[in-house]
Amino acid sequence: MDLKQIMDHFGVDEKMINDVMAEALSKGGDYCDLFFEHSITNYVGLEDKEVNRAYSNVDFGVGIRVLNGDQTGYSFTEEITLNSMKLAAKTAANIANSKGNFAPVKFSLYKNPEYYKIETDWETVSIDKKIPYLQTINDRVFAEDNRVIKCSINFNNETTYKLIATSDGKIAHDYQPMSQLAVTCIAEQDGKRERNYYDLAGRYGIEFFNQENIDKLVKEPVKRTVALFEAVKPQAGEMEVVLAAGSSGILLHEAIGHGMEADFNRKGTSIFSDKIDKKVAENFVTIVDDATNPNIRGSINVDDEANPTQKTYLVKDGILRSYLHDKISSDFYKVKPTGNGRRESFRFSPLPRMRNTYMEAGPHTKEEIIKSVKKGIFAESFTNGEVFIGAGDFTFYVKSGYLIEDGKLTKPIKDVNIIGNGPEVLKN
Repeated sequence: MDLKQIMDHFGVDEKMINDVMAEALSKGGDYCDLFFEHSITNYVGLEDKEVNRAYSNVDFGVGIRVLNGDQTGYSFTEEITLNSMKLAAKTAANIANSKGNFAPVKFSLYKNPEYYKIETDWETVSIDKKIPYLQTINDRVFAEDNRVIKCSINFNNETTYKLIATSDGKIAHDYQPMSQLAVTCIAEQDGKRERNYYDLAGRYGIEFFNQENIDKLVKEPVKRTVALFEAVKPQAGEMEVVLAAGSSGILLHEAIGHGMEADFNRKGTSIFSDKIDKKVAENFVTIVDDATNPNIRGSINVDDEANPTQKTYLVKDGILRSYLHDKISSDFYKVKPTGNGRRESFRFSPLPRMRNTYMEAGPHTKEEIIKSVKKGIFAESFTNGEVFIGAGDFTFYVKSGYLIEDGKLTKPIKDVNIIGNGPEVLKN
């Protein structure tokens, strides 16, 4: 989709955008941007062996932001007409109180790198093409293990059109697909019931749910659920924890990543606010925030402020090198934006937030790490986590994992909460 097509999609042109910007800066603001968004969400669910839930949701509108120093004026409208946008712009303009003099700008288009090409747009996929996926998975889950007594499946897809224009002459647009297929099962053995789940998600079209991935969606939730019949509760107390690659990265995300978002550091509420260029981890630890991984859920072609995305090194060889920045924080710190300006929707002003945040491979193999632990746990997946962002204190419930005894994985575990402090974990 080119710029003219996306403008036609929202029913605007460059003159209209300039007219709205003139209104937004009529009282002397320093900067303004317009964020147009159209999202289409579809959901279909299966429970009790029947497809019995479905809905769609459409969201459409524009948010108008005015910056005056470090203050923000914000307004939005769900009616994209010149009059409605000017009224919203007039509201946002009230953050300033002097005479404005905005000259129309000629916009420079940002060319998207296309990190999530898909074969089939979700708008063209009707519900009758999704139902067979749910029915097939359901039948195969019950056939996988005769202890399974219940299966529920949720199939979500979303398409979002975005157009961003800024008063300093940037304009960008994006077409963002998203999909998720989640399978939960309950099994019963000797009067005991256990429950677990598995899901696959990302910026994919329906072609992602091929035979190989359907097999995973059948086997993994059943395997995780029946393993809990043999699971034990580890002894309470302090012990070493090994985090499996993959979804256990949520601990890194919550307990450490949020503390590296620049707004918390600009306000002095993060424990990392005085740690730039200081050692925060062992020399082999490198943590990145990366929007460029193809088709991954957190990847974006352009952020919600029309800034290019990138791979940002937060911690490099144990040294804290950068925060995650949006326009406000990058102006404050006098650095370039890192492409982390994110909005909950057009109704909200952007904040600096993570994309795909993970730790790069170190010098040790998985086997070496497990072998080094005499007594501990191996955590595969978490749920119900909480974190105090300022200090980094966290608690997480381990949904799937194993005991480590004398350097070997032994019994599955259940009913385990792990508690700690993100910066201390990183340092150690």
